[in-house]
Amino acid sequence: MEALLVSTSVVALAEIGDKTQLLAFVLAARFKKPVPIIAGILVATLFNHGLAGALGAWIVATISPDVLRWVLGVSFIGMAIWTLIPDEIEEDEAHFAQRFGIFGATLVTFFLAEMGDKTQLATVAMAARFGDPVIVVAGTTLGMLLADVPAVFLGDKLAGKIPMKLVHSIAAGIFALLGLVTLLGGAARFGL
Repeated sequence: MEALLVSTSVVALAEIGDKTQLLAFVLAARFKKPVPIIAGILVATLFNHGLAGALGAWIVATISPDVLRWVLGVSFIGMAIWTLIPDEIEEDEAHFAQRFGIFGATLVTFFLAEMGDKTQLATVAMAARFGDPVIVVAGTTLGMLLADVPAVFLGDKLAGKIPMKLVHSIAAGIFALLGLVTLLGGAARFGL
C-alpha cells in the first residue's frame, strides 16, 4: 500500500506544471474533446511507465542492494532538485497533434514527452525502491491522471490558480525525503 500511495502522490505533485500537464492544457484548448485526450494520456502513461517499472525491476535484479540504495538515494535527491526547475512545452509537441487525430496525437505526444522526464525516472526509481513495479506503475499512472485530467477539463482557468512554486516545493521535499531515508538506511548498514 505504501508503494501505491507514495508513487501516486509524488507523481501527482511532480506533474503539476510539468510539460505533459501543459500539453494537456494545449490539447484540451485546441480540440475541446476530453475523452480521447484522457484515453491517450492513460494509454501513453501505462506504456511509458510500464517500461520504466520494468527497468526498475531489472535494476533491482542486477545491482547489489547496497549499491542500489546509494544510487536510489542520490537519484531521489536529484529528482528533488529537478522538480524545482519549471518545464516548458515545445511547439513541435503541440503541432504534432494535427497529424494523428486527437487520441493518436495525445498518445504519441504524451509518450514522447514522458521519455526521460522526471516522472518516468521517478517511476524507475520507485519501482526499484519498493520492488513492486506493477503497484508503482499503477500509482504513477493514477498520479498522472490526477494531475492531467483536471487540466483537460479546466484548462487555463485552473493553471492560473494553482500555486506552482508551492506544489513543486512540496514534491521536491517528498523526493528529497525519499532520498535521505534511502541514503540513511544505507549509511546505517555500514555503521555511518
